[in-house]
Amino acid sequence: MAIDIKAIEEHIRGILIALGDNPEREGLKDTPKRVAKMYEDVFNGMNYTNDDIASMFNVTFEDDLDIKNNNNDLVFMKDIEIFSHCEHHLALMYNMKVAVAYVPNKKVIGLSKIARIADIVGRRLQLQERIGTDIAEILQKITESEDVAVIIQGEHGCMTTRGIEKPGTKTITTTLRGRFNTDPILNNKLMMLYTK
Repeated sequence: MAIDIKAIEEHIRGILIALGDNPEREGLKDTPKRVAKMYEDVFNGMNYTNDDIASMFNVTFEDDLDIKNNNNDLVFMKDIEIFSHCEHHLALMYNMKVAVAYVPNKKVIGLSKIARIADIVGRRLQLQERIGTDIAEILQKITESEDVAVIIQGEHGCMTTRGIEKPGTKTITTTLRGRFNTDPILNNKLMMLYTK
């Protein structure tokens, strides 16, 4: 589904009127157009399903790997910075850091692809929990590994600038798949790497 820029412009103009402002005044004349272009960028992930994203970034390496099944070797990346928008208030989710781990199963994915997947998944109307689930699902499809973990820490504008108004409040979510749920040694290794 393509993002409808013209419809966004019209609706932003309507919001400005509903707020009691004049969309024809100098400072607001181009605001609907600017917001629509911004939304096209920050919500770019809305154009793709998880299957689309898995297909886009399905580049793995199999040569020169000595991977044995059921091992506890893992690939771990952390501090991948992303942003997203809460689907409940359209509020910014910011200062978000994603950590991703997986146990290779004959395939490894290029590291930049992991960061790209996290970025595009964030560029949707989201819940932080769903971001983790989406990243895990996409990585499972690409790497064919059942053993995937995603940990996300972030701040939510709907908590910090409205409602309870508690700046600095952080939300941490974990998405654990496969042996990250059942193998205490593997889970412990993950948590040790995450807290380093």
